Amino acid sequence: MNNTILITSFSIWKPHHTTNSSDDLLELISERELLDSLNFLRNLPVEFELAPEHVLEKFNELQPKVLICCGMAEERTKLNIESRAVIEEHTLQTSVDLVELTTDLQMTEISHDAGQFVCNTLYYKTLEHLSSRDEVHHSIFIHVPVITEENKSFLVDDFISIIERLSIMSF
Repeated sequence: MNNTILITSFSIWKPHHTTNSSDDLLELISERELLDSLNFLRNLPVEFELAPEHVLEKFNELQPKVLICCGMAEERTKLNIESRAVIEEHTLQTSVDLVELTTDLQMTEISHDAGQFVCNTLYYKTLEHLSSRDEVHHSIFIHVPVITEENKSFLVDDFISIIERLSIMSF
């Protein structure tokens, strides 16, 4: 395992979408000169089987220390870091201390509901995959609100703080 961080985003899935806010955020992040250890897997298909397949393939290739999956949440107003994923009454929790991760972040909150769509399935499959490995890897899922001129800088600042904190966190 290395100090690599893999960050993923989704493509659009509804007819009225022109972009996906998760990918918009990754576009803004990729324009910054951040850690050399960042890798992006962008525009995942919004499909229950293909999204986890693509992410786990890239995960197995890179063996990152941390996997950050991002998805769009039109109804939310802040970055929401999901504590868990649930499929058919089976719950998997992230191994990341989310209270420590989110302390003092003004546009980020902890959520306990990753939804019932592809985001939840992707998160569940990644947590399941990581739990079966000998090495310790960590994963979080972040729901990203629609990005506007008013919230853009705040969301980017919080997201960069999350990346930086995860890169130095002792798990």
